[in-house]
Amino acid sequence: MIRVLVVDDDFMVARLHSTLVARVPGFEVDGVAHSGAQALSLVRELAPDLVLLDLYLPDVSGLEVLRRLRGDGAPGGGPDVLVITAARDAASVRAARHGGAVQYVVKPFEGRLLVERLERYARDRREFEELTSPGQDELDRVFTGAGTGVPQSAPASAGAPVPAPQAGEAPAGGALATRRGPLPKGLTEQTSALVRATLDASCAQAGLSASECARHSGLSRVSARRYLEHFVTTGTARVTLRYGTTGRPERRYHPV
Repeated sequence: MIRVLVVDDDFMVARLHSTLVARVPGFEVDGVAHSGAQALSLVRELAPDLVLLDLYLPDVSGLEVLRRLRGDGAPGGGPDVLVITAARDAASVRAARHGGAVQYVVKPFEGRLLVERLERYARDRREFEELTSPGQDELDRVFTGAGTGVPQSAPASAGAPVPAPQAGEAPAGGALATRRGPLPKGLTEQTSALVRATLDASCAQAGLSASECARHSGLSRVSARRYLEHFVTTGTARVTLRYGTTGRPERRYHPV
């Protein structure tokens, strides 16, 4: 099991990233940090395998955290670091690569992108662990891919096209593919992604109510229902009615 520490100063974003990580087989969230100091402390305490690191932190730069995590003298060489940030300037990218980040993902992004990066990381990690006396062909394959500690891919663009799903495959985008077209006034991308991840994590058959969604996501019931109803309007969720003994029927929302 690959143990992950999620680092992001935004509580909702951190929760969303944790939800995505937990949905990838072979990964588990070991902890969540909202500052650089807390991240460094938890790395010492938990010794995670991988850190999902935001560069914009309230106390120290994420790049400074990366330097300390991957610098000389870090226990065991330090954890691997996957940068997830809104910073897309060349200086940040170069610094992250020089610091040993295994990947660099730019916010906002499609949920499927992070899932694919984690799956690739796990695959490359296995390859590294299986190396004994590699030949040049094996070395070329490892170092020209997105291997552990060897970031090769360019930062993901939020506007990059997503391949159309094959028959029987879920729509591309995962938990962050929350809508079709612009969001209505008053709704935000980050909260939409959080509610979508909560909905996707529910049982497709049983679904969940607005109250249950609010409890799991940390939102108010009114806010959760607004987003859920938006998903229904755009065809990315459906509603069923559950009738009780008294009162109005309960609306249950199901992922599509």
